[in-house]
Amino acid sequence: MKRHIYRITAYKPAGGYRLMVSFDDGTCREIDFEPVLRGELFAPLRDPAIFSAVRLDEEFGTLVWPNGADFDPATLHDWPECGPRLIELAASWSECAPDERGIRAVAEEPEEYLAKRPGSA
Repeated sequence: MKRHIYRITAYKPAGGYRLMVSFDDGTCREIDFEPVLRGELFAPLRDPAIFSAVRLDEEFGTLVWPNGADFDPATLHDWPECGPRLIELAASWSECAPDERGIRAVAEEPEEYLAKRPGSA
């Protein structure tokens, strides 16, 4: 069974943290992002100036923000089914305190990685 890969074709602000999102199959959804704007990556979108800086990445067919935040178009397309679970997950994101180094804390510094490689000087 072949699964359709949904692409966002357009969006428009709908007030607050809501966007009206249109998809390539003709589906149009009004999505309230407020409940999922938690955690290190998505919490900055609570700033109205950052949230309103959303753009459509036409290459990947998704919405992106200047800080690198994005959402899977399939999740947004299927929001009535996927949204409640994502909102539940987002509640746990807000409980995570970011490391002082931010997202880079999950990856080794290049020097540390190279020092561990066999044959590295």
